[in-house]
Amino acid sequence: MKKRKRTFLGIIFLIIRRTILAFFVLSILTVIVYRFLPVTLTPLMIIRIGEQIFDGKSPKLNKRWVPIEKMSPNIVQAAITAEDQNFTEHWGFDIKAMQKAYKNNKRGKKIKGGSTISQQAAKNIFLCPSRSYVRKAFEGYFTLLMELTWSKKRIMEVYLNVIEMGDGVYGIETASQKYFHKSAKKLSKSESALIVACFPNPRKWNASKPTGYIKRRQQWILNNMDKMRRVDWSK
Repeated sequence: MKKRKRTFLGIIFLIIRRTILAFFVLSILTVIVYRFLPVTLTPLMIIRIGEQIFDGKSPKLNKRWVPIEKMSPNIVQAAITAEDQNFTEHWGFDIKAMQKAYKNNKRGKKIKGGSTISQQAAKNIFLCPSRSYVRKAFEGYFTLLMELTWSKKRIMEVYLNVIEMGDGVYGIETASQKYFHKSAKKLSKSESALIVACFPNPRKWNASKPTGYIKRRQQWILNNMDKMRRVDWSK
């Protein structure tokens, strides 16, 4: 009986070990593949399609991948200014921003969570938009993998191509065409700041119909863009 029990436990542990090993191998391979190839589908996109079908709507998935060379430097500058001012300096985590967010959250203030662009990209590409410590742990894992194997340019390129920008709208090129009827390459500073101002809640806010709050956020981004070190990967 004891021998059978040990055998059963041994099988369970073997399955667990192989599952963990398979996860690490597949995750590393996926991150390496995405270093070179476009990200065609994300968990969030699948979830949104499921929500649309459940609500009796036709599935919408509007996206168009473009290399960062075909994006205006203004959109990159606006994203860094608004979302992660130390993006080019850190290794995926902004400790000071995280500490500030933690202290303010303890005081009951509603602010950003201190996530970097790298962390947001990891979440958008590989994970579901849930809130839990487990998801945060996986987010940290994928962030480290990306920082170790991708360039900052590649992280920004993928981030701007997969980010949700409206109902069924993904990526800067699609958002630019929808809201301003032009390619992402031709976005002005003002237009870029307006699009980025909607990043925190793109299904609530619309860049073509900005609320007073979004206009104020746009102005803050514009005021700070020129203070930041210029990052231009369009060449």
